[in-house]
Amino acid sequence: MKAKKIDRLMTGVIYLMSAIIVAILIALLIYIFGAGLPHINWHFLTGAAQSFRAGGGIGTQLFNSLYLLILSMLVSIPLAIGIAIYLSEYTVNQKLTNLISSAIEVLSSLPSIVVGLFGFLIFVVHFHFSFSILSGALTLTIFNLPLLVRSITDALQTVSLNQREAGLALGLSRWETVIHVIIPECLPAIITGIILAAGRVFGEAAALIYTAGQSAPPLDFTNWNVLSLSSPLNFMRPAETLAVHIWKVNSEGLIPDASAVSAGSSLVLVIVVLLFNLAARYLGGKLYKHLTGE
Repeated sequence: MKAKKIDRLMTGVIYLMSAIIVAILIALLIYIFGAGLPHINWHFLTGAAQSFRAGGGIGTQLFNSLYLLILSMLVSIPLAIGIAIYLSEYTVNQKLTNLISSAIEVLSSLPSIVVGLFGFLIFVVHFHFSFSILSGALTLTIFNLPLLVRSITDALQTVSLNQREAGLALGLSRWETVIHVIIPECLPAIITGIILAAGRVFGEAAALIYTAGQSAPPLDFTNWNVLSLSSPLNFMRPAETLAVHIWKVNSEGLIPDASAVSAGSSLVLVIVVLLFNLAARYLGGKLYKHLTGE
């Protein structure tokens, strides 16, 4: 009887802690939606920010965030997949594996502000990329790589040894087994990890303050010359992202509607991150059903 009472008590404690977490999340969402929703409109989502007067928008910052995210993921995804395949399928030196794993753990525990300062010293100062989208994307690659490597490695290791042995028994090389057997088996988990990492990168601010810059020059969306500073595709221009814009608006307070801009921008940022999470669950489930025939 005593064991059953303790079991019911601990079960109640676990349910209570879970309810507290859910309640905190719901309270945050209600507050953010309540504060930001009245300020969201088409002009706010597509217009340019105003430095000293009310009525600006976040169109440029929103585009910069998405563009920088795409460039960062284009660099980090191939690197992460290659490192994860090596750690999971090819490495035979346990000491080297432990060294790489330790380096990944250390990188993942570094504060984003430290990664930003490193990116500033290497990409902005040493390589003379200045404050630019390229500097920010490369810095985010360093910031994002440990999370991606760890999630893809975990996905690869969920594939049973029987699958690997079956591929080798059919005459496939190790590389062909990885490409045609292992990766298709764990592809939903890989895509889920990539989308979740993208959501984390989209909301990053500290690492970009020192690399991508804190200014957002007006963009001409009819100018597709990548060498022009007004071109949206120019990756050597400074680019204030949405998360940096929220920090800047609150810290400087130069515009009269700073609180409204901050609330609306925060809501857009939260919605985009929520969409990333929902997309990860949806695509992961769809791919799993498609690949397993369920």
